[in-house]
Formats: sequence, structure tokens, C-alpha cells
Amino acid sequence: MTTIAPTECAKVATACLRLAGHGLLIGTAGNASLRFGDLVAITATGAVLAEATADDVTVVDLAGTVVAGRYAPTSELGLHLDIYRTYATQAIVHTHAPKATAIACVLDELPVIHYQQLLLGGATRVAPFHPFGSTELAEAVREALRGKQSALMANHGAVAVGASLDQAVESALLLEWACALYLDAMSIGRPRELSEQQQAAVVEVALRTGYGTRKPLEKDVG
Repeated sequence: MTTIAPTECAKVATACLRLAGHGLLIGTAGNASLRFGDLVAITATGAVLAEATADDVTVVDLAGTVVAGRYAPTSELGLHLDIYRTYATQAIVHTHAPKATAIACVLDELPVIHYQQLLLGGATRVAPFHPFGSTELAEAVREALRGKQSALMANHGAVAVGASLDQAVESALLLEWACALYLDAMSIGRPRELSEQQQAAVVEVALRTGYGTRKPLEKDVG
């Protein structure tokens, strides 16, 4: 294990194991990273992500220079760094999740058909196709993420971000669920999309009720 940022490297490896356990990472396809200060812990190229350990994580600076680790970083390093330089996110996961990738092979945008998608920023954009590891792909994904917690990559996969690796993983899992929901609904008929007014109404109720947050009882029960 690297002597620089062992905790951050372990967190990245744990995120990979969690995503692989849910079937969102297959073999060496995909990557994850965590920013801490001006450094980034990111999965190494060629790492089998379902078996990832801290040794499979490399530490780089925001210019992409390796400062610690045994292996070269993922070929999508530029994509991660471009996002970190643009947005105040702290973690990124990129997957080839099957349902998300299927949607990204067909749609230009995943519409909102369930209010849970509002946690991702609403409709999920599909970034145009470019070869993996390219500057063009990094720029396209960066733009698709504007105001969002996730983006799809045409004929490629998905990216999710968060204030922590746990949040980024949760966003990736939610996106995969939403894509599966859309595909299931399409097998019956054309899914109803939630209008902007309906989405705004959900947001108002969520803010007013504190939806999704744990609330202690005023008095202990029995």
C-alpha cells in the first residue's frame, strides 16, 4: 500500500468492491477516484475492480503527475481531472453498468419518470460518443454533468459524482435503477414523463417534510 494517502486509497478500493458487488463494474472496465486537497486517489489501469485493494490505487496531482503508487493510473484520468478542475465534487465513479449502457446506446437523454431521479438533478444527459481516454470525451462528459450528479456516455457507460465516494456510488446505483425502470416501462408502453411542474411540486414537498432524512421521535417509545 502506498505510504501517501493510504486511507483515501482504501476508500477508492472499497467503492470499487461495492460497485462490482452490484454488477456495475465488470473485469477491468470502469474506474473510481477521490479528491483530497490537490491530490486524487484513482484506480490503476488494468485493475480487476471486483478484487481491488489499496495497491490498485494510484495518487496523482491535479496536473496528472503520479506522486504515489505502483501502477499507471486509469486511461480515463483526464476525464476525472477535467471534472475536478470544473466542479466542486470530491468523488467520481465511471461504470459500464448494463442498464445505463443500454440506455446510452439509444437515447439522447434519460427523462424523469420517477421523482427519485431528482436526486440526480433531473433528466440525465447523454454525452456524445468519443473514444475512451480522449480529450473530447472528457469535455463532453464535463458538459453533460453541468448541474447534475450523473451523466450517460453514448455507447459507453455512465459517470456519477458526489461530495463523497459513498454519495457517488449511491448516485451510480440510483442511475442504474432509473435506467432499468425506464427499460421495464418501455416493455409495456411509452413511459409517462414528469412535467416540470410535477417535479417542482415534489421538490417543494421534499423540502417541507425533510423527505429522506432520519427524524427522531419527540418522545422515546416504550
